[in-house]
Amino acid sequence: MEAYKQEFIEFMVESNVLKFGDFTLKSGRKSPFFMNAGAYVTGSQLKKLGEYYAKAIYSKYGDDFDVLFGPAYKGIPLSVVTAIAFSELYGKEIRYCSDRKEEKDHGADKGSFLGSALKDGDRVVMIEDVTTSGKSMEETVPKVKGAADVRIVGLMVSLDRMEVGKGGEKCALAEVKDLYGFETAAIVTMKEVVEHLYNRECQGRIVINDELKAAIDAYYEKYGA
Repeated sequence: MEAYKQEFIEFMVESNVLKFGDFTLKSGRKSPFFMNAGAYVTGSQLKKLGEYYAKAIYSKYGDDFDVLFGPAYKGIPLSVVTAIAFSELYGKEIRYCSDRKEEKDHGADKGSFLGSALKDGDRVVMIEDVTTSGKSMEETVPKVKGAADVRIVGLMVSLDRMEVGKGGEKCALAEVKDLYGFETAAIVTMKEVVEHLYNRECQGRIVINDELKAAIDAYYEKYGA
């Protein structure tokens, strides 16, 4: 596993973004782990987050694209910090764009989008925190494609939960790829998280012990893709 992935896993735990316990997800599933990207709140956390995204995007898609698109609301800061990191790490100016939940009907920037306008010929990388069901792409992809004649290069999320999506057979990222025809990827997968943290000390404690590992295994027996 690449060093940046190992660092990112520990960063999620240290930032209190990736938690382990007993959680009820939006889907109604009971899960032994939960990820909340809204817990990245400080300047140093956001700077690091953008760098991890930039490294993962560069590794997967290179730099042959024009726009980072982050769906509102959590995708807005993600696209901003990653565009900054891309400029600093790779010397490539990437524009950022996000949608608005409600259209703005006044001012110079009125309309359905924030940031850069989408233009014909733009190559777009979508950026999200975590994809559990793929529902957000249902809303976002038509908006992006309806704004201009763009090509969506791919999607990057921070964590692939590796559980079945709405179809009940494939993981949500695979469903998105099948449905829309663009590549999907994650900075890390839940399998890599477990592999790295199981019986390993992080912040002075064992994060995933035998009991928690058994609960995660049971969860994947039920919901794993």
